[in-house]
Amino acid sequence: MPAHRLPDLPSRVAIPVPEQTRATPVTATPLGRFNTASAEEATRTLLACLSSHAWAHRLTSHRPYPDLPALLAAADEAAYDLSPDDLTEALAAETLPALPEDTYAAAHTALSAAHAAYESRFGHVFVISLDGLSPDETLDHVLTAIRSRLANDPDEERLVTAEELRHLAKTRLSNALGGAGNCAPRH
Repeated sequence: MPAHRLPDLPSRVAIPVPEQTRATPVTATPLGRFNTASAEEATRTLLACLSSHAWAHRLTSHRPYPDLPALLAAADEAAYDLSPDDLTEALAAETLPALPEDTYAAAHTALSAAHAAYESRFGHVFVISLDGLSPDETLDHVLTAIRSRLANDPDEERLVTAEELRHLAKTRLSNALGGAGNCAPRH
């Protein structure tokens, strides 16, 4: 019988293990760091993407995620399940979309008036995902969207707003954990 099959004999022979080469240390990916972070740290990361504690806690409690698409799918699903109070919480933390620095004063005035009309009608800040738009298209897109959405009834606008928040959250989360580094809003 070979020596390696006699582990309980006092004079057993060890089978030499080839010396392992030193592996270069693997730098954790942003998703890997998110998966292993404390619950408080993961929640803070998520709240920077969408300020809903229910959404953040749900995503935190389902870690680890095998890859970014799985996390984004879970984020999307969790956003669909937000209650009206959760949406109100998330909307309260949103800020107005930033305009390009070289925007004319008249455009700022028009946009400020449109935002004021929107907030007066719906009681919360206007949110819109501008992902994929060039800065040159931002102003026209935002003004057109506000004017169009002002015609919505409050229930319809709540659905549109929730959809925009889902887009914003996924974009911010993708930026934060896909390597761009943070959840800074671009809306």
